[in-house]
Amino acid sequence: MRSLLIDLFSSTGRFQVMGTASTEAEANLWVEDFPDRWDVAIIDLVLAEGTGMNVIARAKRANPKGRVVVLSGFVSPAVDQHCRDMGAEEVFDKAYTDAFVRWLDGLEDLSPEGGAPRA
Repeated sequence: MRSLLIDLFSSTGRFQVMGTASTEAEANLWVEDFPDRWDVAIIDLVLAEGTGMNVIARAKRANPKGRVVVLSGFVSPAVDQHCRDMGAEEVFDKAYTDAFVRWLDGLEDLSPEGGAPRA
């Protein structure tokens, strides 16, 4: 899924990928070390080690102006609400990626320079 998202972002020309992580620890470290380097964080709940749930809150604390979005194959109404309670703006099921793509298309330029959003 990561490579598909990177391909999607590069094909639109509207997004610049700033970092990726496979584990909760890597993701948390990245958002803490680079809180101003991203505008949109796309978080999966299932990681190689740990969980994306903890990354949601950490990302929102590190960059309160950043938009935190969950894209996961494990979304239920309760999971959706918990993600939102932790700071996610939107929660998308991977089975319905068309809704996620429509949301991305609706994003305005977010970076301070007015350029491509940094994901």
